[in-house]
Amino acid sequence: MPQGDKSKYTDKQKRQAEHIEEGYEKRGVSKKTAEGRAWATVNAMGGGGKKSGSGRGKETNKAPAKKGGRKGAASLTTAKRRAAGKKAAATRKRRARAA
Repeated sequence: MPQGDKSKYTDKQKRQAEHIEEGYEKRGVSKKTAEGRAWATVNAMGGGGKKSGSGRGKETNKAPAKKGGRKGAASLTTAKRRAAGKKAAATRKRRARAA
């Protein structure tokens, strides 16, 4: 487990970290790295472990959790995405001829 005491985190935050970690592992990230990234995301969303007490509730920033899915083609400009598609098509065509 990454550094730090996780006892101040709520059950919901622990579940979120576990779910995020599984997503990273499915993408081929190592267990240790996935766990660290998951807790970093949970910290970015909620500002760390939740403290008990009245009036401490804050809205959760969901932007860090949504960011991961937009790292691929969706973050490219139209021109770059189109160029990547043309390059991929040329590669497929070249490999088909070689096979």
